[in-house]
Amino acid sequence: MTDLDHPATASGTITIGGDLTVRRLGFGAMRITGEGIWGDPPDRETALAVLRRAVELGVNFIDTADSYGPEVSERLIADALRPYPDDLVIATKAGLVRPGPGRWEADGRPEHLREACNGSLARLQTERIDLYQFHRPDPEVPIEESLGTLLELQQEGKVRHIGVSNVDESQLARARAVVEVVSVQNRYNPTDRGSEWAVEVCQRDGLAFLPWAPIGGGQAGGDAVDEIAAAHEATARQVVLAWLLARSPAILPIPGTGSVDHLESNVAAAQLELTTDEVATLTALAT
Repeated sequence: MTDLDHPATASGTITIGGDLTVRRLGFGAMRITGEGIWGDPPDRETALAVLRRAVELGVNFIDTADSYGPEVSERLIADALRPYPDDLVIATKAGLVRPGPGRWEADGRPEHLREACNGSLARLQTERIDLYQFHRPDPEVPIEESLGTLLELQQEGKVRHIGVSNVDESQLARARAVVEVVSVQNRYNPTDRGSEWAVEVCQRDGLAFLPWAPIGGGQAGGDAVDEIAAAHEATARQVVLAWLLARSPAILPIPGTGSVDHLESNVAAAQLELTTDEVATLTALAT
């Protein structure tokens, strides 16, 4: 397997939970759904092609959630990729419900999380979820109760490893008092560094950090990013993804797209090597 044919291999690897070794450039499967992350994609065959192409490019970590669609993303993953490659790790999440397009509401009740897990297992057509993430703490439910349910699911063999998402420092500490947390998924990009603390904790303690909105909602970082991109004959998105890979060995970027062309461009970022000065320039954007 060469980097030329499988560029994701150039990103290196990270081991999640001590036993799941994956390439450090993954794929986020949120945008293979309809507008507003609601309903079916406008072109189902294209969505399936994106998933299959990701694996062909060497990606072996796919992140999704029951709320993407809702339920659409998980079904597409199963339809596109079953039987799953032996080295493919699929992470999904529960804890958000969707009253309508563009709307997201927390639901951390134990009964909901148990029902959500069973639903994800059925849609993904698997007996165990490799990485099951609590999507967002529910202000109406103590996080200990929510994570306690995930622990029960893990003990029942339905979940291999547990992660958390959209947490602050206190919530992460409380979660880790209940379960062995192996990953954190928070918003993080060159200009939004509110989760710098989480990157540091993950690097220190051997957890994986999955940045969502890694490109900053389409705003890659302005003139500094554009100048570096021009120097490498790369795109701004590629520069940001390369910076994330260089920022910390704990970071596992999961850029998402519904386009095969954009997917190939994103994965090519694994082969982009930034200089030490360029990494420092991008790191300083939020200071």
